[in-house]
Amino acid sequence: MKRRLMYIFYVFALIMFCVTVTAEERPEWLESKEVSIMFTHDIHSHFDTEVIEIDGEISYRGGFAKLKTATDEIREIYPNTYLFDGGDFAMGTPFQTIFSTDAAEIRMLGRLGFDAATLGNHEFDYRATGLTDMLNAAMAYTESDEHLPQLLIANIDWEKTFADSSCEKDAKELRESLQKYGVSEEYTYFTRDDITIAVFGIFGRESDAFAPESGLYFLDPIERGKEVVAKIKADGKADMIVCLSHSGTKKEIEKSEDEQLAKAVPEIDLIVSAHTHTLLEEPIIHGDTAIVSCGAYTDNLGHVTFTQNGERWKVKEYNIIPLDSEIADNAEVLKDIEVFREKVSERYFSQFGYEYDEILAVAPFAFTDINEFSKVQGEDSLGNLISDAFIYAVKEAEGDDYENVDVAVVPNGVVRGSFGQGEITVSNAYNVSSLGIGPDKIPGYPVVSIYLTGAELKTIAEIDISVSPLMGEARLYISGLAYEYNPNRLILNRVTDVWFDTKDGRKEIDDNKLYRVVGGLYSCQMLGAVEAQSFGILSVMPKDKQGAPIENFENHLVYEDGKELKEWEALAKYLESFEKTDGVSVVPEYYNELHGRKVLNDDSSIGAIIKNPNKIAIIFVCIIILIVAVLAAIIIFIVKIAKRIKRKHRS
Repeated sequence: MKRRLMYIFYVFALIMFCVTVTAEERPEWLESKEVSIMFTHDIHSHFDTEVIEIDGEISYRGGFAKLKTATDEIREIYPNTYLFDGGDFAMGTPFQTIFSTDAAEIRMLGRLGFDAATLGNHEFDYRATGLTDMLNAAMAYTESDEHLPQLLIANIDWEKTFADSSCEKDAKELRESLQKYGVSEEYTYFTRDDITIAVFGIFGRESDAFAPESGLYFLDPIERGKEVVAKIKADGKADMIVCLSHSGTKKEIEKSEDEQLAKAVPEIDLIVSAHTHTLLEEPIIHGDTAIVSCGAYTDNLGHVTFTQNGERWKVKEYNIIPLDSEIADNAEVLKDIEVFREKVSERYFSQFGYEYDEILAVAPFAFTDINEFSKVQGEDSLGNLISDAFIYAVKEAEGDDYENVDVAVVPNGVVRGSFGQGEITVSNAYNVSSLGIGPDKIPGYPVVSIYLTGAELKTIAEIDISVSPLMGEARLYISGLAYEYNPNRLILNRVTDVWFDTKDGRKEIDDNKLYRVVGGLYSCQMLGAVEAQSFGILSVMPKDKQGAPIENFENHLVYEDGKELKEWEALAKYLESFEKTDGVSVVPEYYNELHGRKVLNDDSSIGAIIKNPNKIAIIFVCIIILIVAVLAAIIIFIVKIAKRIKRKHRS
């Protein structure tokens, strides 16, 4: 009896201890509250597994079928886990071509069991009307009980958007579709295991800048984040606050938008950080806020678990799960993908006389993997191939009316895929140049023809060398132009020589002459924005053949048989043109080598640093001399005053 009473006493004492002890004092073995969250971002329509070559070995990476297997395995361990996406789930492969008609991306997120997602800048690539059509198409399938993820975006500035007459009509139609879909413009709640989490979506400043065709205005993400979190806290319902942010992180903390958000709104427990395609092997922690990223293109799945630490949460485990050859493909998802693939072939590629898996060429070697492409300055064979393709395709499209193209320009920011060793299909070519839509409302940016002076061509070279280290999207790959640069020289004066690289050898550039340049619609539009972005220091003004500034780039498209020549189509045509073996084009060895289009002169000697200064360097030196002269004058004046004062004291 005494022993039984003793047991009862111990149990009672344990219960009282658990009730009275503060959360901070509780030992880990008493901790019971746990939250499990899986996450992705920047999927960019990568439904399929990619074949890649690493150190000479063929491997497989990514894809929705592997993603489904990985998420199912985690759900076996954590049945009530969440699955979130940080935006840019669309635009990057041929599946995006049925974005507006079949809502393939958002429906596949639903089939994979995503709970919520936010919108990224690329969801607006087909403008507000394209997103409206996608939402309407997705809702049309809900009648068959298809699950769709909750969409969240909290900082669209509807008042300012509706006040702009050029945006009002399309924006109102979009908002109506957002409301019918049930998109949360503030936040939503999820409750599992008696734990309630509040989730909201934020669209970053750079995302806004990268979505010029959205037709929307956005509120400041940090200020709006503060407002939303204040409302969540006032509700008093949430145990945890999660932000799906399409803003991103960067090495420089002052440019790292999600780190700024974490500091400004410390009540957020978790930020799923998208947009910059960052892969964080460990979460970034600011105070009690964890920032997580798993990289782009379904290469990985992120998984983080939290345990409660007082009123806040701490990361218990954090894993980046590679979706590689070790992960099996889910058979049902493969069937779903095949249905969408057939629709893409029928509705899109057939317009160009192609089929989805049609073989264009065979590459005896692998090009630079897209995850490594453009990470360092210099020439790259993939960039050479794409820029050469533009010149070839324009010549073929214009036929007898062809006018010589001097230069083709391809920025890093529009290159979205690469080629491994082996067969290159139509869909592979599309993946490389998959962005945008033309005035014809058919997916794919068209090729544009503009004119620049020789002096502006030299400025383009300087943009590549001096600006791209600060903004990687501006790193350029150019056909027809070559240059030498020295990274030890003053910024904006690092290019020491520029020339035309022709079949007949090196050709000098006339600064005052107009030269024909081709590139994608978006790329050429961005050239016109260089002056504003560089505060007037650099100037490139795209012109027509007569030298007049271009106001509407859509009036300067390249056509073939009355149809817009698309960027990806130009690449496909070029791949088909190579010499054939057994009836199949073979990529020439030329593209397995570099050809001096960017020549590094890593010379830190005084002579090299002051060689051929441009006007910017001269202006800078003059400013320095002026500053030194002013300082010298001030010092001389002070010395004279001091001498006078000294004389007075002596007298």
